[in-house]
Amino acid sequence: MSSRLRAIARLVTAIAAVTIYLALHLTVTACLDLRARDRFRGAPTQAAAFVAALDRYADGAEPARAHIRRIDAWFGENAPSGRSRSAISSAAGHAEEGRVSLARKEVAGLATEIERDRARLDRELSSSTAVALYWAVPAGVLLVPVLRLRRRRRSGAAEIVEVVSRFVPPQPWWRRPVFLAGSWVGYGLFATGSLAAATSEQRGYTMPLETQVLLLLGGLAALGAGVLVLRHCRPRSARSAAQALLADGRKPVLYLRSFADDDTAASVDDGVPVNIHSREEQLAGALSAFGPVIAVGKPGEPLPRLGAARFYLPPDDWQPVVLRLMELSQLIVLGLGSGEGLWWEVEQARATQPARKLVLLVPGGQPGVAARLDEHLPTPSRLDEVIAGDSWISAVIVFDSEGTPKVHPVGPLPGTTTRRGVLGSLSAGVRRAGRTWMIPLSMPAHQVVRAMKAALASVGVRRRMLVWKGVVAVQTALWKGFALVVALALLSWLVFRALPLFDH
Repeated sequence: MSSRLRAIARLVTAIAAVTIYLALHLTVTACLDLRARDRFRGAPTQAAAFVAALDRYADGAEPARAHIRRIDAWFGENAPSGRSRSAISSAAGHAEEGRVSLARKEVAGLATEIERDRARLDRELSSSTAVALYWAVPAGVLLVPVLRLRRRRRSGAAEIVEVVSRFVPPQPWWRRPVFLAGSWVGYGLFATGSLAAATSEQRGYTMPLETQVLLLLGGLAALGAGVLVLRHCRPRSARSAAQALLADGRKPVLYLRSFADDDTAASVDDGVPVNIHSREEQLAGALSAFGPVIAVGKPGEPLPRLGAARFYLPPDDWQPVVLRLMELSQLIVLGLGSGEGLWWEVEQARATQPARKLVLLVPGGQPGVAARLDEHLPTPSRLDEVIAGDSWISAVIVFDSEGTPKVHPVGPLPGTTTRRGVLGSLSAGVRRAGRTWMIPLSMPAHQVVRAMKAALASVGVRRRMLVWKGVVAVQTALWKGFALVVALALLSWLVFRALPLFDH
């Protein structure tokens, strides 16, 4: 599925979701109007009983007082806001005070008012039903392209899914839904706690000290609970490579690296104080601008690492599968390091795939990598000039159409600063052309993504959303939490509106 078609599919799905919600809301409104009209059908009978009770009340019959009260209460619950209800209420008040003649005057034209109210209820029901149908029809129609696009998306990934599915370990059907629900609970706690704690330190608001302390303590407690829940549930709810491919539909990005580097890639940096996402998650989030990111998982690991979606190859027959995946992928991102298998992958990628398809990530603090890489390149890479310190990634290497390497060093953006606070800011500000971009400039993963974007652009491969997606990946927990809160609010409002339908 092309990026444009995928964007159209997302737009149609979003429009369908909004339309379906509005159709449901309007359907509930129409059902409430129908219920109100049906309950008011007994108004003429109740009105006649009210007049009869007034006659008995005038004759001194004490039970008539209770009967008048019951009919007044019935009109209060079942009559619309109109003349009939106000007439009954006023007449009941006069009767309670013994002014029966005035009560009779109030209900003199009651039958006519009841007919007017019934006609108004009929009009409201007709209008609400028409509006509900007006929205229900496009909601149903939109489901057709949504399902067709979903099917087309899945069919586009059928070949690579077939390859990868053989190497995805089976899991109980309930495992991912259960831990996915737990993860969303964690996202909600995380976002709520972050918002409460941030609100408590706002200086522009005047609030009692006790409220400020409670907000801070409650926010920190919710934030901590959210982090614990997410640490437990997220790895258990992670998509497998096959699920990620089916969900996306585009050709994937194949992420290859040494298993020994997984711990470093799993580090969570301190550039954003409320960040819980690893370097690999940020890198995979940025690379999702191309397609789903898949990777071979480390054999024997109890849980998949977060970031690239995992599949697991047999240790004695993995080369043919990797070669096939190289062919089916649109981009190969290869983190250099130790291990003969890794350098075999470099050699095969260079020999069998288009040059611009390969991206090499060069780690810092490993001078032997430069010499080993030069053995596979037609011209020296001069990596020794850019590799510095023990950084996670020191340089990004891409190749032009003729296979010539282009080295792009990884480093912070010149002239940037980091803002700090009690909880820290979620990002740093960079002013460009009069605008402020909120991005985690000090984080290694962001620096790698920026260097990768520049490197790919130098060989004609461009993705405008690459850096933005990397930034969003840092704040995924917050955005998912806020989205959950909004969704729950909308759902709660819909349920609240529908509750009267179940009253007896």
